Amino acid sequence: MKTKLLIAAVIASTLTPMAAQAQTRELQRDRQDIREEKRDLREARRYGDRRDVRNERRDVRDARQEYREDWREYRQKNRRAFQATRFDAPFRYRSFNDGVTIGANYYAPRYRVGNYQNYRLPNPGRLQTYVRHYNDVLLVNTRTGRVIRAYRGFYL
Repeated sequence: MKTKLLIAAVIASTLTPMAAQAQTRELQRDRQDIREEKRDLREARRYGDRRDVRNERRDVRDARQEYREDWREYRQKNRRAFQATRFDAPFRYRSFNDGVTIGANYYAPRYRVGNYQNYRLPNPGRLQTYVRHYNDVLLVNTRTGRVIRAYRGFYL
């Protein structure tokens, strides 16, 4: 009886990282699909007619939707990874939209998200950083203070 339980525990411990890795590969493939569809859209705009552009726009939209669905599924299956610790800030909560400029105190080093890879967030670009604002995560351009992308309700 103990042997079977031990074997089951060993099998479960080896399969869990494999499942997470498979989900990560799926998200990476989805990102690659989005890049390819955007490239096809650029080509259609350059050489195609209106129907080609419309079809390629639809393909880009579908690829993005598939990525969002896969990411939500990953997040749902790994809820413990998205549980946040207590967040204390000297300012009140405010909902930020994409494109809004925020003050430097909102993206100070103490609020930056250093482990964005664990959350399967895309790599920030040059002069960009992820910042925690209560249960939201903001992708901010540190040079201008502009919010590039707001992930509302990111932490459960």
